[in-house]
Amino acid sequence: MKGASPEGARSEQEAARWVRGMFGRVAHRYDLANHLLSFNIDRHWRSHTVRRVRYVLERPGARVLDLCCGTGDLTLALGAPQRNAIVLGSDFCHPMLLRAREKGLASVFEADALQLPIPDAALDLVTVAFGFRNLANYSAGLAEMRRVLRPGGVAAILEFSQPPNAAFRAVYNFYSRRILPLIGGALSGSRDAYTYLPDSVRKFPSAAELADGMRAAGFSQVTFEHLTGGIVALHLGYSTTAPAR
Repeated sequence: MKGASPEGARSEQEAARWVRGMFGRVAHRYDLANHLLSFNIDRHWRSHTVRRVRYVLERPGARVLDLCCGTGDLTLALGAPQRNAIVLGSDFCHPMLLRAREKGLASVFEADALQLPIPDAALDLVTVAFGFRNLANYSAGLAEMRRVLRPGGVAAILEFSQPPNAAFRAVYNFYSRRILPLIGGALSGSRDAYTYLPDSVRKFPSAAELADGMRAAGFSQVTFEHLTGGIVALHLGYSTTAPAR
């Protein structure tokens, strides 16, 4: 498990700078592109994630962080008024956070997912939707998620994956490599961003490999489920002990 590797990036620092700049360039059309390119199924993926962690959200005073929150769609869903949780969102791309604040999200802050300004064992739930694969170091990201979770806290990672069915995978790969860059580039004005995104999915660990990475980071009872034929996978893991220091 390494990390995001945009073309030309020679270090984790360069990779992080490139990813931050790329998301800054597409922030103004990010939501529109997501909904259009996924045929609006991205809303279902987020709703399903919220349902799977609802039992945590319903705990009185539960503390939740939506990591790499982008424009805040999952943050909003997690913090629906009927829930008892205190929900925060963080991202390292300032233009994305500006979009989130336009949606009424005041509880978002700018931070690097690999160095969160949060004490050890402070949270009951950490979520990340479609942002984990953009981290410059996946193992460090998992270690940081575990660090900020209380014993018994839950990590939920919703991320793109490769469909297990070979025929469906071939169709999906054709769409993501040929069609997605054309439409995404036209909508956002940044074709390089929508060339990078499918490439990042291709390079990202499989769902089983990410599950192994979570176990190696100290998470227990790690499970994952494929959604929409395996286009995405939702991983859940529990922090049962304090992180090693």
